[in-house]
Amino acid sequence: MSSFDRVQHDALMARVARRVHDKQVLKLIRAYLEAGVMDGGLVHASEEGTPQGSPLSPLLSNVMLDDLDWELQKRGHRFVRYADDAMVYVGSERAGQRVMKSISQYVEQRLRLKVNRQKSAVDLARKRALLGFRFFGRDHEVKVRIDPEARERAKDRLRRLTSRKWGISMERRIEEINRFTVGWANYYGLADTPSVFEGLDAWLRRRLRQVRWKEWKRPRTRERKLKTLGIPKREAREWSYSGKGYWRISGSPVLSRSLPNAYWVHRGLKGFADPYRRFRDATRTAGCGPACPVVWEGPG
Repeated sequence: MSSFDRVQHDALMARVARRVHDKQVLKLIRAYLEAGVMDGGLVHASEEGTPQGSPLSPLLSNVMLDDLDWELQKRGHRFVRYADDAMVYVGSERAGQRVMKSISQYVEQRLRLKVNRQKSAVDLARKRALLGFRFFGRDHEVKVRIDPEARERAKDRLRRLTSRKWGISMERRIEEINRFTVGWANYYGLADTPSVFEGLDAWLRRRLRQVRWKEWKRPRTRERKLKTLGIPKREAREWSYSGKGYWRISGSPVLSRSLPNAYWVHRGLKGFADPYRRFRDATRTAGCGPACPVVWEGPG
């Protein structure tokens, strides 16, 4: 909600000093804030803002907005916040406009921060994403789903990991893919949409099939590999000498049969759906219910 490229260093350090009493730590944080930025090979001093991309920036955002948490709780609002991303949930558009105005005034006048007007809006909860999640209604309940943009970013990452131009072994490629897919599935494990994970898995396996098809290179090699994997001789020869492109071949019945799901599981591919199911099973075992939601207990 707020823009931390304009936060005043003195105001931020005053709030940090409420919790941190070690002068050396305070001095180190001040030096971090004033380290400056490099632009065109030159270092420019920073008089406002916090360096972006550092693990310390979200922590400083939480320190700066701690007062906002207390203010929202005092007003009885339902809200969620991570660093400087926040959502306040109200019952109507009219209430939303009123709360947007009052909270913006509080942030700008009391906290001396600049509200990002372009990113802030009053809208239906199902239309606004927060940390890669959105909401939707089903069976008279509010469910959690993955923001479509987050899914597209995942596919962009997989496109790089399954690029046919990346000349590495399949074993190494699958290791790199697993590092990404397992972490992604665990992060989005709260989502109530297993079909998204299954769809990503199907798409990922097709990407890997086209990589494998290119690895076999020559028609004679492809024919031999297909026959080894159980494809009849005539069919193997027909597909091996096909002039169709990699993507079309990767979705063909012959590659689906010769390189089925079990083939990739045997080679260690974990994908999205299995880590997602394990996450859900673990939350049920813990007695948290289907999604194991985090309950906000108030700031402090």
